Amino acid sequence: MRGSGLPEAARYPVAMMSPEPSAAPAPSPINIAAVLPRLAAVHADRVAMRCPGKDGAYGVGLTYGELDARSDAIAAGLALRGIVRGTRTVVMVRPTPEFFLLMFALFKAGAVPVLVDPGIDRRALRQCLDEAEAEAFVGIPLAHVARVVLGWARSATVRITTGRRRLLADATLVDVERAGAGAGPQLADTGPDDVAGILFTSGSTGVPKGVVYRHRHFVAQIDMMREAFGIVPGGVDLPTFPPFALFDPALGLTSIIPDMDPTRPASADPLKLHRAIERFGVDQLFGSPALMRVLAEYGKPLPGVRRVTSAGAPVPGDVVARMRELLPDDASFWTPYGATECLPVAVIEGRELVALRARTEAGEGTCVGRAVAPNEIRIIRIRDDAIPEWAQAEVLAAGEIGEITVAGPTVTDTYYNREAQTRLAKIAETLPDGRVRTVHRMGDLGWFDGDGRLWFCGRKSHRVETADGPLYTEQVEPVFNTHPQVARTALVGAGEAPRQLPVLCVELRGRADAALRNQVAAALREIGARHPHTAGIAVFLFHPGFPVDIRHNAKIGREALASWANERLARRARLEGAA
Repeated sequence: MRGSGLPEAARYPVAMMSPEPSAAPAPSPINIAAVLPRLAAVHADRVAMRCPGKDGAYGVGLTYGELDARSDAIAAGLALRGIVRGTRTVVMVRPTPEFFLLMFALFKAGAVPVLVDPGIDRRALRQCLDEAEAEAFVGIPLAHVARVVLGWARSATVRITTGRRRLLADATLVDVERAGAGAGPQLADTGPDDVAGILFTSGSTGVPKGVVYRHRHFVAQIDMMREAFGIVPGGVDLPTFPPFALFDPALGLTSIIPDMDPTRPASADPLKLHRAIERFGVDQLFGSPALMRVLAEYGKPLPGVRRVTSAGAPVPGDVVARMRELLPDDASFWTPYGATECLPVAVIEGRELVALRARTEAGEGTCVGRAVAPNEIRIIRIRDDAIPEWAQAEVLAAGEIGEITVAGPTVTDTYYNREAQTRLAKIAETLPDGRVRTVHRMGDLGWFDGDGRLWFCGRKSHRVETADGPLYTEQVEPVFNTHPQVARTALVGAGEAPRQLPVLCVELRGRADAALRNQVAAALREIGARHPHTAGIAVFLFHPGFPVDIRHNAKIGREALASWANERLARRARLEGAA
């Protein structure tokens, strides 16, 4: 699992090596949009994407030729409005053709799109937009209303709406495209270190942070995903997380944007998903674990699908096993591990994950596979403070649990306007040849087994420090999730570390009266007693429905659950004291 060891010029030869004046053509810019004109020249009539209209029909689509030409016109029109290379531009547009046209136009212009999940807490959203210091704002009419009423992105001086009228905006996207029509090809001469975008994290462990992506990060992601998953041009993808659909044109794929609310994958209609898969011959799809459960519980086979990818949180073993049953024998079910700050990091295929399920349910953690080349993954001693230099980190041996770190071509180097968080998450490593690279601290805990596989044990901030030692969420919860009436559990700590009381919050399948809850609690105590690390867990609190992240509907809001649990225990103590 060693890094490439290649110098910058060797890893990006097209961009970094200067050709002889009279020999080779000028080098292509390092830009995710650079492949679009080449694809359009060869496959102009191939469908790049189809989107559901208001009636649910898929009459709205774009060919590669249209996507290229129209994004050129929009890029030229944006330049006339002052949105040029380096302009930070908030994008609040639903997954429609306008979203994809706009994103590729911004990449071509060398502008910097700023993407924030619109469903996060309003105060956090305003903070994110203020931190981004956006100079432009492009959104649907409702987003512009919110911008004015709630004071979003007050620094933005250029305002464009996707609506039909210029309400609360300077121009419509139609105006912009019309103004740039006929301007010809647009592609800024961006270099590998130019900022390509600011993508905010989901905020599952606090206020979202703006991850600074450079063009080399996007280009490396494309190359690594192509190699890791064996992606070849010509496939048809159903990406249920819109930003991932942006990769499809760069990979030569056709995107079928599903008829669903992308912020609520757990509520997706499986019938609509299957209809789209069957109608357009979808052979690969991407979705969060919550969406995978929707398809798994629906139970209809997916005979034409050859590749499924699920990320965002650990995929429960029962979901992986059921999805494997619904897919053809020669299909692959990939669960990549990574984060907004670096993706992909590691990957494992469903067959291997199912084979290791018993170990997960016994409390070893969730196996996330082996490093995606050329990443270098190392485990270091758990620390909550900053580690400025790699020499100050203590690397652990296989079998020891510590913090997961990764170095590789997709590792981002900073958060925008978050210096304190950058210091806590990044380590500078000086290599033998004198180069300095960034090592990202994942904020996750894990360990390596003897076969070189990485096991995920949970978030560092979610560990529970008891008098008997630390407990890790992904080594505890799968043990109790084996109970047939349990939908999921969440380990939280009551009190102050290092003498926290471990509390297991429990979400049941369906409603349950007091008698059934008591019965389940007794059964969970029995299950916990079978394993040394869970034997001391004796407090079980039943919750009607866990809070989850807006992006994937899969990451549990443990901070909110911990507050809820502490309040419940305090109330219980008061009642017992009064009695």
